[in-house]
Amino acid sequence: MKISVITIVYNAQDTIKRCIESVIGQNYNNIEYIIIDGGSTDNSLQIINQYKSHIKVLISEPDKGIYDAMNKGIRLATGEVVGMLNADDFFADQEVIPAVAQAFSDSNADIIYGNLDYTNSTGKIIRKWKSRTWGKNSFQWGFMPPHPTFYCKRNLFEKYGFYSLEYGSAGDYELMVRFMHKYQMKSRHLNKVMVKMQVGGVSNSNLINRIKAWSFDLKAMRENNVFLPVLAIVLKPLRKTFQFL
Repeated sequence: MKISVITIVYNAQDTIKRCIESVIGQNYNNIEYIIIDGGSTDNSLQIINQYKSHIKVLISEPDKGIYDAMNKGIRLATGEVVGMLNADDFFADQEVIPAVAQAFSDSNADIIYGNLDYTNSTGKIIRKWKSRTWGKNSFQWGFMPPHPTFYCKRNLFEKYGFYSLEYGSAGDYELMVRFMHKYQMKSRHLNKVMVKMQVGGVSNSNLINRIKAWSFDLKAMRENNVFLPVLAIVLKPLRKTFQFL
């Protein structure tokens, strides 16, 4: 099974090396690695070019934001399965992609997702996001898989659409709700820490951005037929409190 891993980069000179090395260090020999750079002005491209022999596609040009860049990568992908690994993130160990491939082979799932650790800039784990098995009404109760661990069959994008640019920082949430809740694609939870994610996301950077993110979440739920979306909005952040325990 060919798996396409897509990395989105913009001025990530401090983290891109770690990200790339975690991909090329996977114990799996059929990874199609695609890097979409938004026109970095720091040393990101110089670092990326040191690994050119491991990169199938490299594009560097301005884009309309992270989800536009992701869509570019998906359209270039030829793997049966597609997943994202942003420049600030890295795989937890060398067995992540083998485990993803095995999970797809062992099941009839269209989607595989797992667990994630949040780290600070020194690598210390400050929050653990242990997901769980999705159920038909899970999104109603504030459920959300960690997007950096989200791998799906490439044909889902062709059938049900790409990342929308209309949901701000909640574009990844909207796509997962669309695939898993609205269209009921079969999923499997891989009970494994797949990704280490460095804290500092745009949607959580301040209260104003957090309020905007909630409004986009609400829009995503309404557009994808989540029953009582206001309840889900309340429960979604409450579920995160357990990630600090």
